[in-house]
Amino acid sequence: MSKPTSQEATLLKSTTAEERKHLLEMLRQMVLIRRYEEKAAELYQSAKIRGFLHLYIGEESIAVGIMQALTPQDAVVATYREHGHALARGVSANVIMAEMYGKLEGCARGRGGSMHLFDGPTRFYGGNAIVCSHLPLAVGLALADKMQHRPNVTACFFGEGAVAEGEFHESLNLAVLWQVPALFICENNLYCMGTAVRYHESNTNIAEKAASYKMKSVQVDGNDLLAVEALAKEAAEYIRAGNGPFFIEAITYRFRPHSMFDAELYRDKAEVEEAKKRDPITLFTNLLTENKLLEDGELQAIEQDVAKVVQEAVDFAEAAHWEPVEELTRFVVTERSQP
Repeated sequence: MSKPTSQEATLLKSTTAEERKHLLEMLRQMVLIRRYEEKAAELYQSAKIRGFLHLYIGEESIAVGIMQALTPQDAVVATYREHGHALARGVSANVIMAEMYGKLEGCARGRGGSMHLFDGPTRFYGGNAIVCSHLPLAVGLALADKMQHRPNVTACFFGEGAVAEGEFHESLNLAVLWQVPALFICENNLYCMGTAVRYHESNTNIAEKAASYKMKSVQVDGNDLLAVEALAKEAAEYIRAGNGPFFIEAITYRFRPHSMFDAELYRDKAEVEEAKKRDPITLFTNLLTENKLLEDGELQAIEQDVAKVVQEAVDFAEAAHWEPVEELTRFVVTERSQP
């Protein structure tokens, strides 16, 4: 398995104005995800958001990097830790927040909540709460594109905990057998809920498991935004050329507990603090600064813009409406009585 070049090696010294604009936009997207998630945690603690809440803090560079390789016609399928993916995909920050509030103007009319975001216009198919349940869905979406001769890619995000499920192996097997245009992205944050990967996988190299199905498979530093972007573009090109599925294992680390209910007794706080030294936003900001691609005041301007977007999303959700009681049975299928 080849290793992508590092940020330092891939960053062009002769960056054009358009390329610099692209780099700053990716930084803005990562900052947006971080601040949005921090606000979501605050709103959860004040009981504005209820149910379950799984934060993407620490993994932002994966969603942002992968999305750079996708077109609007491609499909994205994600897990319950999907706010970052949805934002990076272009789903409105307003409708995401309204959905987490349980309001009618949410992307799923408030019925899905944090774990079940859905947005048809951006082909964002979840938000899937059951571990690994969405991998067969991704294979099906990719198969449909292949059968209808559409040059699309289905990107499927999941954690390393999904690897222990039978659907993981069934999906990868069928994806290769049918040569479907699917991009599998395993966001390996080293902890499946409260269980370290070394305790639930006999082989902790997840990419090797995918390779055993004769699928092209590559590991990447998930905190290295440019490395993720470069590999994602390579993978998308490979898939669109008709070569079948591609598997990426992005090694990362979540800085927050598994969910807001998690007491996080399974890992030492010192370990978390050590991991934060490789914060993907800090790494990318430092890289841009060192290469004189981030001018004085630009990061502050990004933070100000993001703060406005986040506040507008909260205001939108606060002003949104609850679904009328009369419509609670809408979309509910009941068995009709027999004559």
